[in-house]
Amino acid sequence: MARVELAPEVLDDFERFSDHMARFEAKDAPARIDEIVQAIQILTHSPLIGWPVKGSRRELVIGRGSPGYIALYCFVVSIDTVFVLAIRSRRESGYESDT
Repeated sequence: MARVELAPEVLDDFERFSDHMARFEAKDAPARIDEIVQAIQILTHSPLIGWPVKGSRRELVIGRGSPGYIALYCFVVSIDTVFVLAIRSRRESGYESDT
């Protein structure tokens, strides 16, 4: 089972999400962030599940539609560790809404 490590910048991403949700009076910000963290745990069992992007990086799609998120990560086989590098909302990433 692979280990998952979050880059320090991911905490900044979570803070940005919380600030954004607070501006729009979303009451479920902590629950939304918890859902993201739980979704990332799939990488412990399936570290290659994400869509390949540049180099050895991959993207994991979390959720559906505009409230969804994209986790950028890389899997280092030699140490069996997934490094989550950044998380962006689908809107931030330029994805069209599918709802």
